[in-house]
Amino acid sequence: MKIAIGCDHGGLRLKGEILTYLREKNIEHFDFGTYTCDSVDYPDISLSVAQAVTGGEYDRGIIICGTGIGVSIAANKVKGIRASLCHDVYSAQMTREHNNANVLTMGERVIGPGLALAIVEKWLTTEFAGGRHGRRVDKISEMEQ
Repeated sequence: MKIAIGCDHGGLRLKGEILTYLREKNIEHFDFGTYTCDSVDYPDISLSVAQAVTGGEYDRGIIICGTGIGVSIAANKVKGIRASLCHDVYSAQMTREHNNANVLTMGERVIGPGLALAIVEKWLTTEFAGGRHGRRVDKISEMEQ
């Protein structure tokens, strides 16, 4: 699995924790920025990560900002992206099983690193259930046409 990851200035520290986790688990990834606490526009980072996923270069994406809301909204504007804002482990599991989410978003100002890493682990290790959920995800894709 290959992961595209990015953040705005509000998610820099949490992204660092997640990058450490990805390295420890030997999960291939690329960091699309930002790399400093200087203010950046989150739609730019969201677009880079989302396009890397829809382009097939990466299997999934993770984007962090202060709340996770802005990056989720922005990423979901990209055709083929199903970005899901998760601040609990159960939602991370369900968004993979039922929605086949390909981008996870979180907010550094909302959750701490311990919970964030548990969410990432659950999200990365949960497979899409398919079946009736596949039919529903197909309907979402049809809405993008």
